[in-house]
Amino acid sequence: MPEQVSRRALAAGLVLAAASLASAAAPLPGAPILPQPVRDLWPGPHIVRRGTWSTVVGHDATGLGELARRADTASRRVSAVLARPVRPLIVVPADAREAAALARVGGVDGLAAVADGERVIVVPESFARLNPSGRDVVLAHELTHVVAGTGGLPVWLYEGFADYVAYRDAGLPVTTAAAELAAEVRAGRLPTVLPGPAAFAANGGDPAALARAYQEAWLACRFLADRFGEGTLVRLYRAARVRGTDRALAALGLSVATLTARWRAYVRDQLV
Repeated sequence: MPEQVSRRALAAGLVLAAASLASAAAPLPGAPILPQPVRDLWPGPHIVRRGTWSTVVGHDATGLGELARRADTASRRVSAVLARPVRPLIVVPADAREAAALARVGGVDGLAAVADGERVIVVPESFARLNPSGRDVVLAHELTHVVAGTGGLPVWLYEGFADYVAYRDAGLPVTTAAAELAAEVRAGRLPTVLPGPAAFAANGGDPAALARAYQEAWLACRFLADRFGEGTLVRLYRAARVRGTDRALAALGLSVATLTARWRAYVRDQLV
């Protein structure tokens, strides 16, 4: 069974990786002691570690230095695609309950981190079970949400785009990154529609189905990048936020229906 590095399906063979305490780089000259989005998160002390670009805040120092280095890696990945500086703000709460409270959501079942405004909130129990590649993918995915925004977009586009950025330099075979979807396709069950909001519900009910939804969305954006170029995918994403997805796709000679047909063929070709 391929090693699972997805941010979603926690029951699919995630590799436990021990966090290590490491020294962090000095704060950037002129930087505030603690940026506003990561101030006053909870009563009591706020432990801060900084990387070259990142700021990580937690209840204690355990693993924060390692996380700052990984956040720097995520910063480089996101910057390479979006062509702008990225300075991650990462919050490490005590547990999943506190993560949900900080993100103001009902629950974070099946998630290893969530994007919330200008920051990424780690779900400690889930994040700890990811292997190193998985941690890098998670951070780049959520940081893409922070930097690129999601407003006005269909969920398949903003989740697929975030995974496109996250997996772009991860060095993973498609069949590894999309293991759950590959199993379905090889069993003769090809997806019929681009995944909608219900498919991404983080309720812990079916981790494999949640993983497949992200993988389907990722391959839709990967198809667009392969067919039209990465720069076109980025421009389409930005245009869709301003003018709507239908008009952005129309500029490429596509509709949602034609994209769906070509995406289904691409999924079959990539995963069979």
